[in-house]
Amino acid sequence: MPDNKTIHFIPPLPPKREKRVGIYCRVSTSSADQLKSLTAQVSALTRLTAANPKWLLVDVYIDITSSKTGSSRKEFFRMLQDCKSHDIEIILTKSISRFGRDTVEILDALNQLKNLGVRVIFEQEVLDTADTDNDLMISIIESIAQAENESRSENIKWGIKQRAAQGTSKLYNRKCYGYYNDEDGNLVINEEEAKNVRLIYNLYLQGKSVLGIVKDLERLGIKSPTGKSTWPKRTIDVMLSNEKYTGTVRLLDNGKHDSYYQAENNNPAIVSKETFQAVQIEKQHRSNVIEDEKGSKRKSKKYSSKK
Repeated sequence: MPDNKTIHFIPPLPPKREKRVGIYCRVSTSSADQLKSLTAQVSALTRLTAANPKWLLVDVYIDITSSKTGSSRKEFFRMLQDCKSHDIEIILTKSISRFGRDTVEILDALNQLKNLGVRVIFEQEVLDTADTDNDLMISIIESIAQAENESRSENIKWGIKQRAAQGTSKLYNRKCYGYYNDEDGNLVINEEEAKNVRLIYNLYLQGKSVLGIVKDLERLGIKSPTGKSTWPKRTIDVMLSNEKYTGTVRLLDNGKHDSYYQAENNNPAIVSKETFQAVQIEKQHRSNVIEDEKGSKRKSKKYSSKK
């Protein structure tokens, strides 16, 4: 062997990255927690792409948009356009819920991508549209969406209960006839309407029927809460049962004696608690319904009230 002979090791050429990959991520707000989640999504999916020697990361598409608004998903639609231009062959995304705002939107996008020959891989669910039958994919997506909707519903209910328990729920100050909301959202008496509320309560305690009260209001030219000349009987019934007029508000009361939240002195009173209670007793008396010892109900003699 000649003394000047040199040996070089030539490694094999790295495999050509054949599949062009796009990463899609979405979060619903720009809060610190959501942005941290976004960073984690991009990082995890980038590592997943790098682990496959045949994949080439082409672009990352990021949307920050709420499912409750009609805000556009510019990056999502830019990604679809790139797929139509054959710049993207595979889409990686964290989960089905991150890919679309609802089942209809997700299925529509998947159908478009399937027709373009683009694979979609959902990391969290370990689903790949290339390996999953279309009907099965639809079934899976609908099942996951239903489960997420149920979970979201439970979270909403929990949030409502928490705000009710803490006294921070805006439902406590929901406006009704006789009140308006001030600039801080608190209930304030509308004196003109409150005068009519007291009149309705007094007429009822004087023996007037609901129909009789409606006729009196028409005769006096008093407009209904919606500004009409005639008051619906249902409106009078609701007003005569609305405890808010005493300053007390109940939340999450289903009328079945289950637990609920009650705020005393929530707002200024239009009628006294004694007047309100007297009306409830009178309504019960006029209902013509009594209970026997077994709890069953039967009709009693018809009550006659003033017209």
